[in-house]
Amino acid sequence: GDILNDYLKTDGVWILTQNKQFYKTSNERECAEKCEAERQFTCRAFLFTRKRLQCLTLAENTKMTVMFNSTDAVLYEKIIYLLQCKKGIGEDYRGMEAKTWRGVPCQKWSEKTPHNPNYTPERHPKAGLDENYCRNPDADERGPWCYTTDPATRFDYCHIPECEGQCMQCNGEDYHGEVSRTESGLECQRWDAQEPHMHGFTLKHFPEKDLKMNYCRNPDGELRPWCFTTSPTKRWEYCNIPRCTTHPSASGLGSQCLSGKGEDYRGRIAITESGNACQRWNTQFPHKHGWIPDRHPCKGLEENYCRNPDGEKRPWCYTINSSIRWEYCAIPRCDATEQGIAGMSNTPVQVPLPEECYRDKGQSYRGTVSITASGKKCQAWNSMFPHRHEKTPDRFPNADLRDNYCRNPDGDNSPWCFTTDPNTTWEYCNLKRCDDHTQN
Repeated sequence: GDILNDYLKTDGVWILTQNKQFYKTSNERECAEKCEAERQFTCRAFLFTRKRLQCLTLAENTKMTVMFNSTDAVLYEKIIYLLQCKKGIGEDYRGMEAKTWRGVPCQKWSEKTPHNPNYTPERHPKAGLDENYCRNPDADERGPWCYTTDPATRFDYCHIPECEGQCMQCNGEDYHGEVSRTESGLECQRWDAQEPHMHGFTLKHFPEKDLKMNYCRNPDGELRPWCFTTSPTKRWEYCNIPRCTTHPSASGLGSQCLSGKGEDYRGRIAITESGNACQRWNTQFPHKHGWIPDRHPCKGLEENYCRNPDGEKRPWCYTINSSIRWEYCAIPRCDATEQGIAGMSNTPVQVPLPEECYRDKGQSYRGTVSITASGKKCQAWNSMFPHRHEKTPDRFPNADLRDNYCRNPDGDNSPWCFTTDPNTTWEYCNLKRCDDHTQN
């Protein structure tokens, strides 16, 4: 198979890392081969810059460091190092759990105190004996284990959840199991097929979403994994995959400042940039919404703190002002490190100039307005939540259906968008015609 199938791809980002090697390569596959052959450190990811054809192999991934925007770069992370669950007895488990099931911290594999180990990185170079992470170098039937920092206990087992077809973390965005039937028992349609249902969720357009065979997946931020069905009368349905009893590793406690789009921001700012107080996420007043904390357990929807659960431009919240549904929040940027990485990447972020009006019917409008005429936030075009639709970027390649910007892909009267309000499918956008002021 393709060597890139073992990697998770993210366009337009850069990660801050100290341990890296530079190579000159022609394409991403050659860069992946450099990562596989890396001997200076354990290669967990690589960065490839398209214009300069530069390859950077990395010892860290996004679970271990911070991420930034970088327009020319593409990040590939080895999936095996992102999974926080085990398959079978976990011989290939490479997650970051570092304590026993009793909560005792693990001893580093390279250290000799308090216990002199039989299994070391030098003796077992392919066993992934990094830091003090739980591993299973001897194929123990009880799964991953580690030497402990308790002098009275030489080793103990770790509690690592099953991942292959057993359970899902969060909303199942990282589910890679092989369940291929829906909750009502219908067989799933293959992702590379367009019958009986045509769709835009193809491996070509979503290479990082692991759309293999007809396995249940969650490529669009739905409540849980789903699939198109082989029944002509049922387009799609959720799959019955149990939630894991343990929560994901707390290694990603979240950032207290803004990096990238702020999806990992977990600070306590609870006021919008115009001064409106935020509405609590677990309430439906004054604004009804679908971002209910219990349904999205890994989005950090605590209290009324500003968050970015949907991949918006930056953190936001619903407001307690009944006439203003939502607004962005003013979160301080992680300036020091971001400026440093900007110098390293040499890829300045291009900010599109806003267009506040449209011409004719607005089919050529390419601005960044993403608010409807009634003040509702637009749903991203490549998302199927809360509204499933056919206006996808791959089906309308010339319509510039980026992010959640207002567009007119179908020749309507003016630019419009699907809304994030579950009760309102779509609305025209809050835009004026450019020539309105010339018409008397």
